[in-house]
Amino acid sequence: MTPVNLAEKLAMFSSHWDPRVVADYNGNDVMVVKFQGEFPFHQHPGTDDFFLVLEGEMVMDIEGLPPRTVRAGELFIVPKGVSHRPRAEQECKVLLIEPNGEPNTGDPATAAPKPRI
Repeated sequence: MTPVNLAEKLAMFSSHWDPRVVADYNGNDVMVVKFQGEFPFHQHPGTDDFFLVLEGEMVMDIEGLPPRTVRAGELFIVPKGVSHRPRAEQECKVLLIEPNGEPNTGDPATAAPKPRI
């Protein structure tokens, strides 16, 4: 039961598309991540995908729909099973919430590890 300073956690790494767990919440990983460039299209068959933009701006591509721009202070939820791709022209800092152990690509074979910081 201690505060987590997200800015301090984000300052601990510089890599992109490399989520870091900063807290647990009801069986979920609360993570911070930096986006720049494009992530591959993917889906999560068993869970929604939660994105809260802390700094910068990202675009969420959804298969078959127009892209959605998500700015600092806005959140975006992708329903389970929907193919999507986040991307950002400039570095964007994001808070993610996913069930513990959920692969960021939806596929354990291609997922990035999620170290705790």
